Amino acid sequence: MSYNLPGVITMADYREMYIKLFQETTRAILILQKAQQDCEELYISSPEPELILLPEDPKQ
Repeated sequence: MSYNLPGVITMADYREMYIKLFQETTRAILILQKAQQDCEELYISSPEPELILLPEDPKQ
């Protein structure tokens, strides 16, 4: 709340606050989705690791 005139209380602009929060939340989600897609692309395009079979342990 803010006070403009003596004894007069005005309410916060909840519509403006909601719009700002919605826009920034949407922006954050898009950034996270882009980061996930970039990481998935890095994973898909990376070479397969060379697998090496180890000899069996004779004690088992």
